[in-house]
Amino acid sequence: MMKYQSTRGSKNHLSSAQAIIRGIAEDKGLYVPEEIPALPFDLTELAGKTYKEVAFHIIKSFFEDYSDEELQICVDGAYDNKFDAKDIVPVVAAGDGYFLELYHGRTAAFKDMALSILPYLLTTALRKEKEDKKIVILTATSGDTGKAALEGFADVPGTEIIVFYPNQGVSLVQERQMTTQEGKNTHVYAIDGNFDDAQAGVKKIFNDSEFASELAAMNCKLSSANSINIGRLVPQVAYYVYGYGKLVEQGTIKAGDPINVVVPTGNFGNILAAYYAGRMGLPINRYICASNENNILTDFINTGIYDLNREFFLTNSPSMDILISSNLERLLFHLSGNDGDMVRDLMDRMEKEKSYEVTPGMRLLMTSFYGGFADMEATGETIGKMYRENGYLMDTHTAVAYRVYEDYRAETGDTMPTLIASTASAYKFADSVADAIGIGRGDDGFESVRAIHQATGVSIPSGLQGLEDKPILHNNVVKAIHMDDAVKTALSRR
Repeated sequence: MMKYQSTRGSKNHLSSAQAIIRGIAEDKGLYVPEEIPALPFDLTELAGKTYKEVAFHIIKSFFEDYSDEELQICVDGAYDNKFDAKDIVPVVAAGDGYFLELYHGRTAAFKDMALSILPYLLTTALRKEKEDKKIVILTATSGDTGKAALEGFADVPGTEIIVFYPNQGVSLVQERQMTTQEGKNTHVYAIDGNFDDAQAGVKKIFNDSEFASELAAMNCKLSSANSINIGRLVPQVAYYVYGYGKLVEQGTIKAGDPINVVVPTGNFGNILAAYYAGRMGLPINRYICASNENNILTDFINTGIYDLNREFFLTNSPSMDILISSNLERLLFHLSGNDGDMVRDLMDRMEKEKSYEVTPGMRLLMTSFYGGFADMEATGETIGKMYRENGYLMDTHTAVAYRVYEDYRAETGDTMPTLIASTASAYKFADSVADAIGIGRGDDGFESVRAIHQATGVSIPSGLQGLEDKPILHNNVVKAIHMDDAVKTALSRR
């Protein structure tokens, strides 16, 4: 039976259900599987498989303690008619790439792909482990995770969900999605700070034993919906495998042919899921990591040095405005040969010195990664050019990915078929997209939504329709240093 271990060397190995409930390890590390499983089917079998079929088998490979019946209920509940696209994840050819459209769920962002199933996985785990405490889902968001988690956990019995997001650090549409969220167990707070501040605050609360004791006295226990939770990360592996199958089905490649994958990322979870797919046996040639001006990952991939001593930028791709990429810790663990002591030392150095450097051997194992970035001007140019030349509308994050892919092709001459993770609807960042396609932004994001729809005819996602008319239910702003008090306040009101 597959067990899960901490990236920082704890000797306590857990079942997947236990790891999903806990979220983060007691030594502050992240849970990873003891080994990466092999693909559960031959590549020749992928063409024609439904998303549910692929998701079931991929997730089952990692979460072996879930019975077939339990997991099938989770998959069927997650991937149903809440998605606007009949096939859940379309693969669309445009320009020089193949766009893996991950944004057809309720919140119009890729986080729906995992956060639609996480509540099912968690509640099943609670039953399996006979956990009687209320689970408090504590989440920091740079824009999309928050709404997807709120949507997934709203009114789920036995849970409370508390989301922190950077005040003035998300788009108007993203903010309104969170602040209008219904559900008796939902709590939303803006913080005076950026996403890294929110993420640091959440991790501090998770690692506060005294706070955990206070929650236990309230019959509560913390867990997470961020990709630090292995139950969030594993379901993301499925869409890369499914996307490969769609390329075979469409005749773009033959089963067994290698592809490239491009992922816009700030917290490194989405590209780590692609890496896991590759480790399982999916023939991925290069993992192209696309950053915005907060290009700490680009520098790390190119130099082996992770350096937080840099300026932080607010950009038109705000979900990537991140300097502390939590999921990179998992990659470091794998590259180090599962050396938890080494990873703990690197993380200690980052905390104390704000930087670290990996070994030459680890750098050698990173050669399948390519790092690049696009600034705000290049992002806008890419959206406009793609729409003018191909009639394809991209959001700002997907545009970062495509611009970096264009740079990669020019630099390497590699024209191998490439999947590009399209992570959000253009309507979520309507002001920036309206500017980019030359129609000009309106007075607010909602005017821009209407203008884009009128100019392009591209359907507005069902989850965004009527959003501006919904009443605001959450309007709290707190200082980052007071996030623990906000948690206590939220729980005292339940």
